[in-house]
Amino acid sequence: MNRLHELLGIELPIIQAPMAGVQGSPLAIAVSNAGGLGSLPCAMLAPDALRKELAALRAGTSKPFNVNFFAHTAPVPDEAVERSWRERLGPYYRELGIDPSTIPSGPGRLPFDAVAAEVLEELRPAIVSFHYGLPAPELLARVKRTGAKVLSSATTVEEARWLEAHGADAVIAQGLEAGGHRGHFLSHDLTLQMGTFALLPQVVHAVKVPVIAAGGIVDARGVAAALSLGAVAAQVGTAYMLCREATTSSVHRAALKSASARHTALTNVFTGRPARGIVNRAIRELGPLNPATPAFPLATASLQPLRTKAEAAGSGDFSPLWCGQNPEGCKEVGAAELTRELASLA
Repeated sequence: MNRLHELLGIELPIIQAPMAGVQGSPLAIAVSNAGGLGSLPCAMLAPDALRKELAALRAGTSKPFNVNFFAHTAPVPDEAVERSWRERLGPYYRELGIDPSTIPSGPGRLPFDAVAAEVLEELRPAIVSFHYGLPAPELLARVKRTGAKVLSSATTVEEARWLEAHGADAVIAQGLEAGGHRGHFLSHDLTLQMGTFALLPQVVHAVKVPVIAAGGIVDARGVAAALSLGAVAAQVGTAYMLCREATTSSVHRAALKSASARHTALTNVFTGRPARGIVNRAIRELGPLNPATPAFPLATASLQPLRTKAEAAGSGDFSPLWCGQNPEGCKEVGAAELTRELASLA
């Protein structure tokens, strides 16, 4: 626990996973104030929105918090691929009365850049985390000069070693069970990825930096198991999605509480990169892994109007219902209460 406090300045070995689309600063504030590490997803925030959310975090807690960014390489749009994908979606557009010519293209999620680095230099959060590796060395150096500790996700032992060699202060060992996007960045071969409790001890053995366990951990027993295998903390996402502070949509909440939440799959149809979500119509009929999708994150724009129209009618047919393989820990309680419960056996 002393090592954890030295690294992150937190009292409890619980990190709330950053979850774009289902949370803002209130969830992170509640977790941090309870003694864990609250996290803010920033890949979909423009600079002004990022400043606003960081200001809210500063006002809401005096404890450390984590801000998370994506470190992917922005793709070059391919008109032919985009046109072909929208033709594939044509029957759905017609079914829901959507004119595809009115759908704008857009990146959906932006990689960490110099503008984001400037915001961090202004506001200096204590912890900065990345998905898909690390940003370019010059950008990472700017983050490090603020005094922030840097975390990043690894889905293989090789990625963990790479992160340690390139400046990460801690590695998040993300198992295949985790909800949302895979953090893989050295290879797109999903067969290289393994479950959390197979990956975790191998990463702990392979690197000298602290290791955080992520994927399928939803209760105090899972946290205790992760710590017993050498993790300094557990990162938990799915369990927080029904908390009062979460902004999870009504259709997503209903899916998490239903029997369908036990059937998840890795799919690329919503964003262009594999992410684990509850199997719904879009995944069944388009995927789960469709090679025709535009590159990440360009696929997001084509599905968004279908999602909006369906959700307005109370349907999650075209929604990315992100969820890990173990939804049993989801509870409609305050995030502070859940945080303390998760740490109760630590």
